Parts: sequence; structure tokens; C-alpha cells
Amino acid sequence: MLIDTHSHVNFNAYKDDADEVICRSLDNDIWMINVGSQYGTSKRAVEMAEKYPQGVYAAVGLHPIHSEEEFDPIKYKELAKSKRVVAIGEIGLDYKSEYILFKEKQKEVLLRQLDLAKELNLPVIFHCRMAHADLIKEIRSRNEIGSPKITGVIHCFTGTWEDAQKYLEMGFYLGFNGIIFKLNLDEVIKNTPLERILIETDCPYLTPLPMAGRNEPLYVKYVTEKIAQLKNLTLEKVAETTTQNAKKLFRI
Repeated sequence: MLIDTHSHVNFNAYKDDADEVICRSLDNDIWMINVGSQYGTSKRAVEMAEKYPQGVYAAVGLHPIHSEEEFDPIKYKELAKSKRVVAIGEIGLDYKSEYILFKEKQKEVLLRQLDLAKELNLPVIFHCRMAHADLIKEIRSRNEIGSPKITGVIHCFTGTWEDAQKYLEMGFYLGFNGIIFKLNLDEVIKNTPLERILIETDCPYLTPLPMAGRNEPLYVKYVTEKIAQLKNLTLEKVAETTTQNAKKLFRI
């Protein structure tokens, strides 16, 4: 069994065959968490999850590249009432050139969503691009304000080992996907304890080798194989441990 902890079958890339993609994964004992990036995709993720008795879950949140849109905590809180919602996400900071112009707005929206996660006692799925120092600072600032502490995963981790250590020290998991076939993250993967690794696809993006074209949850097995190879472990060990990690963090 495998759990794709970050998929987007709720996106338009699957508007014609979402159920086929989901069933193909479930038939191969691969579960998934479909992650929202705006209210519409968050709502769709919840609706999808509620169609299946097991194996399909949802996260709801406003992605940092959409931070200029209105964030209505009441609407997201209403979505999170579903028992199929296991996280707030994906949220975070993105300092790629076209988004850095509104980074202060990103921080504002991030903090409001962290407050929501704390209120609901849900883990967080973080997106972070070129902004690790600021994200670490914002998480620490919110963790200084009462309980519960923020838990979660740094999805699609592409930072340095030094960045990774700071997240690990705060109790976070690191999520790895097909980008590990494109960027050299070998040192980070080798040094990160298996008990703190989650596997994901970020489909329809970041298709892992040897596949090409549109990504899907089924392909998370190739990410698992690559991690097993880098850590000199059996595929079964990586599958079992990352599955237990996902179940523990997301309470599924």
C-alpha cells in the first residue's frame, strides 16, 4: 500500500476522467489526498473524497500564488467540517519573481490560515518556493502563540539540507515527488530519517521517470522506488514506513 499525500485530481486536468484516475489508483492499493489551491478546487476535493468510502481524502486552503484573492475563513472552515478533510493546504510562501511583488499579502494570508489550522487542530500542507527562511520564521512566530503547535509537511521539498534540518527540528515531515528525478536532492533524502518522509506526486505536475505526460497518483510508486534506491532500503520498507507516516500525520 502507498499513500500519495499530495495530488490534484480535483484540478481541471482531470475534468474528463477523474473517476477513472482515482479508481486506477485504488485498484492498485494507492490512496490519495487531493489538495486544494483555491476555494473552488478545495470544494471539489471534498466532494471527490466524499464519493469514496475509503482511500480518498481532501485538504483545503488558498495557495500563496492566489493570495491576492479574498480568503474567507468561514467558508474554508465550513469545508473542513467534512470528516474527509485531513489538512489545511496547500498554503505557504512563493517568492518566484512573478509572485514576490505581493509577498506581504502572502504572509498575511498564510498567518490567517495557520490560525485556522490551529483552531481546527489540523496538520498543514506547506508550499514553499525560494522562501524557506521566511516560512520558518512565520511558523515559529505562530507556534509561540498558545497550543496546539503547528504540525504538517513541507510539500515538494527543494531546499537545502540546512533548511531540512530546521523543519525536522520543528517536527515536520518532508514530502518528495517526481522533482527528485530533476533536481539533485540525494543528500537531503539520504540524511532525512525515513520516519519523517512522505511520498507524493503533485499530479498533474512533476511526472516521475520513466513516465511522461500527465502525472497521476498511480505513479507515486516510482518516487517510492527512487527513495528506496537512494536510502539503500527495500521498496517494501519505504512503502510501509511512509504509509504509516501519512496515517499518523493526517490521522487516517
